[in-house]
Amino acid sequence: MEFQKVIESRRSIRKYDPNQKVTKTQIEEMVKAAMLAPTWKNSQTARYYCVISDEMFEKVRTECLPAFNANNSAGAGALIATAFVRDISGYGGGGEPANELENGWGIYDLGLANENLILKAEEMGLGTLVMGIRDGEKLRRFLKIPENETLVSVIAVGYAAAAAKMPARKSLEDIAVFL
Repeated sequence: MEFQKVIESRRSIRKYDPNQKVTKTQIEEMVKAAMLAPTWKNSQTARYYCVISDEMFEKVRTECLPAFNANNSAGAGALIATAFVRDISGYGGGGEPANELENGWGIYDLGLANENLILKAEEMGLGTLVMGIRDGEKLRRFLKIPENETLVSVIAVGYAAAAAKMPARKSLEDIAVFL
């Protein structure tokens, strides 16, 4: 699929077809695309906890997500918890932050990687939903996420049950300043 078409067609999917299963190979392809994103000094601090078994999917979906996100991700088939290793991106060799953003660079790098991941999913015919409202402590426990990692989001992955419409977008003049 042409890149412009991929970015124009990607939508947040809130209704999935439970009869179509996502495979481990598909998730691996998505994570490999995420790994190609640029990072602070090539630090590559993004981490992906890929929930693909039916049993664990249901446990994470129903126990770690609020009801509205649990409902929105029902039938997706895979959940990917995204995190980054703290105190590396945005930090110098002596362990001091390079500027006032500190671990904000880790979140920034993870966002770049996550965008690659969800665009790859779109190219592969898969839908995604990035969810930031979740029970971080339960996710950390269930998925054995180390304490030195900051959990950021959970991404549902599956086959869309219906086409999603593009919501209104701001105009170029609303978001860009040319000097």
